[in-house]
Amino acid sequence: MSKVIDAIIAKAQANRKRIVLAEGEEPRTVAAAQIIAAKGIADIILLGDESKIKAVYPTFDSRGITVINPLEEDSEEYAQEFYELRKTKGMTLDEARVKIKQYLNFGAMLVRKGRADGMVAGAINSTGNVLRAGLQIIKTAKGIRTVSSCFLMCFEGTPYTDKEVMVFGDSAVNIAPTAEQLADIAISSADTAKTLAGIDPRIAMLSFSTKGSAKHENVDKVVAATNLVKYARPDLIIDGELQLDAAIVPSVAQLKAPDSNLAGNANVLIFPSLEAGNIGYKLVQRFSRAEAIGPICQGFARPINDLSRGCCVEDIVSVVAITAVQASGNEDKD
Repeated sequence: MSKVIDAIIAKAQANRKRIVLAEGEEPRTVAAAQIIAAKGIADIILLGDESKIKAVYPTFDSRGITVINPLEEDSEEYAQEFYELRKTKGMTLDEARVKIKQYLNFGAMLVRKGRADGMVAGAINSTGNVLRAGLQIIKTAKGIRTVSSCFLMCFEGTPYTDKEVMVFGDSAVNIAPTAEQLADIAISSADTAKTLAGIDPRIAMLSFSTKGSAKHENVDKVVAATNLVKYARPDLIIDGELQLDAAIVPSVAQLKAPDSNLAGNANVLIFPSLEAGNIGYKLVQRFSRAEAIGPICQGFARPINDLSRGCCVEDIVSVVAITAVQASGNEDKD
């Protein structure tokens, strides 16, 4: 594991949180739960039938792990709350009683009700299903209306060690964000940078234009988003619109944006679209050999993270640690 992940795991161990693993009958998930419990990274709630868990993982040891089978739990209280949350969208109480038994929904409700501090899933569920459970039940954080994602880009052992770690957002969720959504992405990414990477965020709102060098509605959107962030979070250091070189190269910033408060030292890069963000992080990852940690979900009232269906056991351990540290960060905001 990288130095950044090691530091995140240490933070999680120092302030243990309770994390739901919603796919508790999946063998990689069970194996990860065993490691997490043994290392004291988090207290785990594993959703599933214990007989099925033991069938896929015969050496399963429940010490440090709480197993809950949603199909056997009395979930009427949860069903009633789910119904209240979704009745304006046409959900009936009977539908809520059925759907709350689904592991993702049940896990999200455990988080909503404070029985758990966060949830991790996605080893066998699609990203859409994982995020839907979070959006319908956990909802978004105060002052934020957009769930988004970011990557921690770690430059340890690359030619770019002066940066060491940066945050790129949004690279996985919002295809064509509005100005308001871009502002939410910037605020959430700044909080992620501080909570997970331990860096003081310096946010660049990226564009193909620097300070009016080009005229286009896409440039106007980035300028508007920058102003929204400045109004909502005057504590944040942010500037835009900026081309990438003006955001991260001091000598170029001096030429293109001499009055920028970033002075070419941005460490949080907010891309204007999913195309740009996804291409951008992959270019950096491949050409600089940087480690890309993520996508990390952000913007929820309580943390929920999605796994790749191709994930390995180590990936699940890392994402649980990230989720636990995000939960600790939420405490700091309360």
